[in-house]
Amino acid sequence: MPDSSRTLLLCSTLAIVLATQSVFAAPKTDNHGKPGAGHDGNVGVQLSGPSIDIGRVRIVLGDNRQLIGRVSSLPPGIAKNLARGKPLPPGIAKNFDGRVASQLPRYDGYEWKQAGTDVILVAIATGIVYEVLRNVLD
Repeated sequence: MPDSSRTLLLCSTLAIVLATQSVFAAPKTDNHGKPGAGHDGNVGVQLSGPSIDIGRVRIVLGDNRQLIGRVSSLPPGIAKNLARGKPLPPGIAKNFDGRVASQLPRYDGYEWKQAGTDVILVAIATGIVYEVLRNVLD
């Protein structure tokens, strides 16, 4: 195979991979068991991530309220930018106290953050929000 054909094949393959990258970064969908939900004829890729133990998260946070302290809600404009599948907006989230963080459920490649009264599970490598637990710290 001549060098120009190999280069063309390599460039074409790279273009296809880059074009489909956003499909593979799509957030999970939750249909809450509704019959027929999500079957509107659209074809999509659904990637699975960790199954969140929300009950355990709530117990740990409730048992450690004194380490978290008082928190207030995020302003509405910032709160709406905090969504599953989107990048974590810079400067709005903070790490939990190490004593709290060590008790929260651990998921490889993810970390828990606090933003106002919300608790967020974020992919460490990309900063993409995997899960938002709204008003857990009310």
